[in-house]
Formats: sequence, structure tokens, C-alpha cells
Amino acid sequence: MNEQAYPSAARPLLLVDDDATFVRVLTRALTSRGFEVISATNLGDARMLARRHQPRYCVLDLKLGEENGLRLIPELHTLVSDMRILLLTGYASIATAVEAIKRGAHDYLAKPVDADAVVRALLDGDGGAEGDDEDLPDAPEAPLALRRLEWEHIQRVLTECNGNISETARRLGMHRRTLQRKLGKHPVRERPDGEG
Repeated sequence: MNEQAYPSAARPLLLVDDDATFVRVLTRALTSRGFEVISATNLGDARMLARRHQPRYCVLDLKLGEENGLRLIPELHTLVSDMRILLLTGYASIATAVEAIKRGAHDYLAKPVDADAVVRALLDGDGGAEGDDEDLPDAPEAPLALRRLEWEHIQRVLTECNGNISETARRLGMHRRTLQRKLGKHPVRERPDGEG
């Protein structure tokens, strides 16, 4: 990425994540790319910093201990209407991505991420014209596997319940421990063709 693509340091980037090592590494990487980074580990500190510093960008983790980062997205837009928000998560799911965009996130990336991907997601279309149809992703050629569909459905219901495990289990008609076991597994990855 060339120097001219980097942001001006007039307004900072707010990094909200409860993983201290991740925050330290990403802060260093983003600072070297021209961002002034301020960080918070919980929703309360994030609100306070947004109010005080009016950041232009926010990199927000989905899970902040027991808190759900999705809840913060509309609040951040209320505090700073032109903030560009990138949601990060270790558990990528279509339902979470859709909900993040509905709530006002500009993009969504699954961890692990590198700083260049974060910068591209934050600056893509920033200040420019709206994207055209060429930016649309291709539709999948094959239907999703049954286990992947189950994972997506669980994630959608969990999002609707604001991360409440007990309520999600009740709506899905399954035992709470069964749901926790399913959530503890990483999302199902599709097998490449030819593997059986």
C-alpha cells in the first residue's frame, strides 16, 4: 500500500478488544501505517473514548469477555456519526456478518487478521464513491453442508438473543450444555473436492 493511502492523524482509530497481546501487536502495526491508535478493553471505556476523541475509525472485537461487540455498533454511530467500524471475530458466521452490517459496521473480518487487511477494510471506499456491482462476491456454487447450516442457524439465533446462551438454547429446543459444546467447536470448514 502506498503512503498516500494512509489516513491523516487528525482523528484517531479506536481499537476495542480484550486480548492485551492482540491490542499491543495491532496497535504497533497500525501506528506504523499512519494511524493514531487509542484502545479500550470493554464497552464502557470504548464509549468514553469515542465521546472524548471522536475517532474516525473503529476496529471492534465481537466478543469482549461476557459482552457482545455488536451492541456497541449503533451506540458508536450515535456518538460519532461518520465513524467507519470494522468488526473482528474469531468465529466467522454469515449471521454475525449480516447482523454487523445491519447495525452499521462497514466491514467484517475473521481472526486471525493482519494489519494490511484491517487497513484495506477500513479505507476501502472511505470518502470515495459508493461501490458498484463489480465488488459483489460470487454466490457459492455448491450448497452449504448440513453441519455448516446448523452452525449458521445457531449463530443467527444467538445474535437475535444478544449472546444469551440460555435464551438461545430455549429457542433452539436444545439443552444449554449441548449448545455450549456446539459453540465451543470452531465453525465447520468445507472439505475440498476429492476428500471423503
